[in-house]
Parts: sequence; structure tokens; C-alpha cells
Amino acid sequence: MGYLFPERLEARAAAESPPVRTLSAESTGRLTALEWSVVALASADSLVTIREPGRISIAMGGLFGSRHSPKLADPRLEALRRIAVLSWHYGSVVQESEVETFVAAGFTHGQYKLLVATTASTPHRRKGRRS
Repeated sequence: MGYLFPERLEARAAAESPPVRTLSAESTGRLTALEWSVVALASADSLVTIREPGRISIAMGGLFGSRHSPKLADPRLEALRRIAVLSWHYGSVVQESEVETFVAAGFTHGQYKLLVATTASTPHRRKGRRS
């Protein structure tokens, strides 16, 4: 009997076994723990945080010291943060273009519906306010 290399054993096992299908959070219409933390953080953000700062705002920031921007570096999570801020403030009455941007970032309509249902059933907390 000849020696079998580990690579050949792995290749043989992969060829003989059926493919394992894993379900991601996106395919099941759920959000991951990281995504839920973004939604929770967005509950404290105002509507101003989803707009790009204008020239005056940038000038004032330079004059008095710039404020921390809540904009996230990851484009996918930023799309989630934007739709979460809008959902916290407007519920399910969000512009269709915002929903399409959310879906284009890799989320599903099912995840959007889950987000809206959750934000509608959870008390909205803002910075500086007590619930």
C-alpha cells in the first residue's frame, strides 16, 4: 500500500461528501450581533448625522474644533446605520431610495422589515434624555 498525501485525502473526502450549506444572517432575514449593535447605537443619533456637512458646518468645525462624526468606515455598516437612524425617527415611512441604498449595500428587504419592526417596538433613546 502506497503513502497517501494529506492533500489527496482532503480532495477525496471533499469529492465524496455532499456540499455543506451554511445559512448566513442575510439569507435568513436576521442581523448579526455587530449589526444589532450598530442599530442600538443609531438610536442616539439625530437626523443631522445622516447628512453630509455643508461649507458653514465645516468652517465652524474648523473654527471651534470639529465634532466627532458618527459615520462608520465600513460602507455596508454605514448603510445600516443610516437606515436605522431614519427608522428610529420615522418608523416605516422611509424614502424608497434609502431602502434601495440599504438593499444595494447587501441587505435584504426582510432585514429591513425586521429592523423597522424592532425600532417601532423599542423605546427611542436620545443622548441627554432619560426614558
